[in-house]
Amino acid sequence: MRYTTFGRGTGLRVSTYGLGTGNFGTGWGTGAGRDDAKAIFEKFAEAGGTLIDTADGYQLGESERLLGEFLAADRESFVLASKYTSGTGTSGGVSLTGNSRKNMFRSVEASLRRLGTDYLDLYWVHFPDSVTPIEEILRGLDDLVRTGKILHFGLSNFPAWRVSHAAAIADLRGWAPVAGIQVEYSLVERTPERELLPMADALGLGVAQWSPLGGGLLTGKYRVSAEGRLSDWGRLVHSEDSTQKTAVIDAVLAIAEETGASPSQVSVAWLLERGRRSTTAYVPIIGPRSVKQLEDYLGALEVGLSEAQYSLLDRVSAVPAGVPHEVNEGMLDVMLGGDRGRFDRPAVPVA
Repeated sequence: MRYTTFGRGTGLRVSTYGLGTGNFGTGWGTGAGRDDAKAIFEKFAEAGGTLIDTADGYQLGESERLLGEFLAADRESFVLASKYTSGTGTSGGVSLTGNSRKNMFRSVEASLRRLGTDYLDLYWVHFPDSVTPIEEILRGLDDLVRTGKILHFGLSNFPAWRVSHAAAIADLRGWAPVAGIQVEYSLVERTPERELLPMADALGLGVAQWSPLGGGLLTGKYRVSAEGRLSDWGRLVHSEDSTQKTAVIDAVLAIAEETGASPSQVSVAWLLERGRRSTTAYVPIIGPRSVKQLEDYLGALEVGLSEAQYSLLDRVSAVPAGVPHEVNEGMLDVMLGGDRGRFDRPAVPVA
């Protein structure tokens, strides 16, 4: 396991992978029971993993309770992240969900109790709620940073314009800065490259990437069986519903055969290499449901793709940049006389 700082704007050191714990517990009717969850946690720690990612709603709060037990003996060795917005799902009420200051403060206190700690290293606003002003969210998070209940915060599943707006407001008002974003990203979901990832690179935000295997699609298992997240959850997955996805899976399986790695290892190896070519930290959030699945993820750390293999995966999975990017690319060629090689750009600072 290697380590990086979470973006250029923090000194928060995190492991190459974050351990997503949405499968810790059985409150949703599926997941890993206590003993299996503990085995996954201990194996991740043994491999050098430090970043733990949870949420108040995972398994109706059971994920946080289990982590509180597992972390009790050595809390300081881990970077602990949780999220709020949707609540635990155990009771209704408009005051128990959303991003308001009221729900933020209630949620963080409840998470701290379940996790058995007095602070979080990283606190995520899980989703936009469409009603809470960004100023209210930022001021509340700044207050939590000032009181020491959280050290850093980020925005999960927010559009790029809202993140950049928030970052600018926090900077202008001297509030605690936005540390990072969390977004779905994989070989079958590359649309964040249109706005979110360029924004993160430009602003130096850390990027936590969830569903790095496309909900299991990139393992190739759904070509032979429907068992897995597709059958257990019926959501948060991709299906082989386009010729491009078929081409991506074909390429992953072919490279797996060439290298002797598993399809999931090939897919994650591409993601890790993509991160190395960025100017900020990309951290895949892996969500194994068994020690065997975790070992497969760990094996990807040792997989090296050739430039030809990386380029093939990059090419078959690429998404159109869309407007205005494609228009601007065409105009840039016109302005530079079709020869961009004559112009040198300064290197982007990394510290």
